[in-house]
Amino acid sequence: MSAEQQNNEEVTIDLRRLFILIRKHIISILIWMIGLGLIAYGVSEYVLVPKYTASTQLLVNRKTADANQAYANQQADINAVTTYKDIITSNVILKGASKYLANPVTLVKKATPAKKAVYKTNDDGTRALVKKAVNAKPAVYKRESKSYSISPSELASAVSVTTTTSSQVFTLSATAETPAKAQAIANAVAKEFKEQIPKIMDVNNVTIVAEAPKGSKSYPNVKMITLVGVLAGLVISLLIIIIKDLSDTTVREDSFMTNELGLTNLGEIAHITMPKDWTFTAKTAEKRGSSRRRV
Repeated sequence: MSAEQQNNEEVTIDLRRLFILIRKHIISILIWMIGLGLIAYGVSEYVLVPKYTASTQLLVNRKTADANQAYANQQADINAVTTYKDIITSNVILKGASKYLANPVTLVKKATPAKKAVYKTNDDGTRALVKKAVNAKPAVYKRESKSYSISPSELASAVSVTTTTSSQVFTLSATAETPAKAQAIANAVAKEFKEQIPKIMDVNNVTIVAEAPKGSKSYPNVKMITLVGVLAGLVISLLIIIIKDLSDTTVREDSFMTNELGLTNLGEIAHITMPKDWTFTAKTAEKRGSSRRRV
């Protein structure tokens, strides 16, 4: 037998032995898989702190009436997206967003100062009202969301920007502990960026396509973690079974005695199963001997 054939035979025997071990310990393997799967599910669902992500999209679009310049402006806007990506996560934008999140109100109507009534004097000396007095009215503000105390450094770790090749649209995403907080962060950073970019780059070509909705759960991935737990149970159970089998020194085949130890095979003794209620004693042997002599 060639060395290659012998190696193939050994591999076949090993695979057959592995299949036998799996079939023999299938119950314990299933227990390991189900057990670790349930543990992974419990940890991911009830122990790990969930994270939620909300996203908003911003459009870079320079308006122009010249058709010849439209394509050139579009390419310039696409190239500017990379610059905007760096600016939107800069401390200037995040500092303003942090201040806005602490008091997220938007001016709806400016305050109206008080005005005195205006009169004119007639020829006969009487006074006639020309313009009525106007009472002072306070400014009207609209609260956009709940107040959040978030530092610029915390915002930097919570915000991310993704771009698409040859696209004037880029996505701003924010991750937080609650859906509402993620939504507030994304909208606050986008709002602050749109307000500050004209001052930074002397341009006014950024539009918020749509405000961020409430965040959706992005961490942990319960299904993925549960699947990893099940696979870990399978691997661990197989390793335990294989290690126990390799550490077992019981001789299973006659070839080990002849090939490895160099012993001569004199024969085989079959396994005999005796009845449970049958016992062999000296008296039994004596009775059998006396009965044979009488015969």
